[in-house]
Amino acid sequence: MLSGGNVNDCTRFTQVLAGIRVERSGPGRPRVRPDHVIADKGYSSKAIRADLRRRGIGHTIPERADQQANRRRRGSRGGRPPAFDKRLYKRRNVVERCFNRLKQCRSLATRYDKTATSYRATVTIAALLQWL
Repeated sequence: MLSGGNVNDCTRFTQVLAGIRVERSGPGRPRVRPDHVIADKGYSSKAIRADLRRRGIGHTIPERADQQANRRRRGSRGGRPPAFDKRLYKRRNVVERCFNRLKQCRSLATRYDKTATSYRATVTIAALLQWL
């Protein structure tokens, strides 16, 4: 899990976003930009939020308690809190439950596979078994 506030974290997050490729049903290039990102408090750094805003990607990320305290401590100079949609954030649990089900496959949870290709194949097989 990435912790917010570090420049390297933003770089890792950017790499994950760069890896998104959703093929279209018809002709055309794949989609590479999500409509919205829902993340936990570990991704609440200013750098990540700024990067998402710059790319025009909506986001729902709760603010960490220390960030809230720092903003309050600064008073009117602290700025507004970032927008947060509680109803949308509740939908994040669907993805978390999916990951937990996938981790029931022992080789996924312990990452026995040495290469990225074999690990990806294991994830695909576990997802297919869950789908069936």
